[in-house]
Amino acid sequence: MSTPARKSRKVTAMTTMTPASAAPVDPADSTADWSAVCPLDVLPVEHGRAALLPDGSAVALFRLHTGEVYAVGNLDPFSGAPVICHGIVGDRDGVPVVTGPLGKEVFELATGRCLDDETARLPVHDVRLTGRVIEVSARRNTVETLVG
Repeated sequence: MSTPARKSRKVTAMTTMTPASAAPVDPADSTADWSAVCPLDVLPVEHGRAALLPDGSAVALFRLHTGEVYAVGNLDPFSGAPVICHGIVGDRDGVPVVTGPLGKEVFELATGRCLDDETARLPVHDVRLTGRVIEVSARRNTVETLVG
């Protein structure tokens, strides 16, 4: 399941903070295709869970001890295996990360950027909380759209 990241991908009631602008995303935004994936309470803290979106893509959800929830692509870009949800959650210099369970590459949860190989990254999805239900946008963000 998802866990938040450093630049406010913090889940709050009906609002998602995006890493790029830190401006709230309107929940009624017609450009975002939101899917309810699970109740917040079933997502364990500091552990990942996989969820399948309606378009068939899989996301790894992570919930941090701070309350933040993140959603990144579940496919390991190095092996092609759907295993990112089984990675180890932690931080590097205060930045929330997940370490891939196979090759041990480290990815920022907020941007999907691989800290061990600049050519690799995970897609990042916006997350919001509606009531106590985690919703994920099918729209994939890349490092370019998040940072510049």
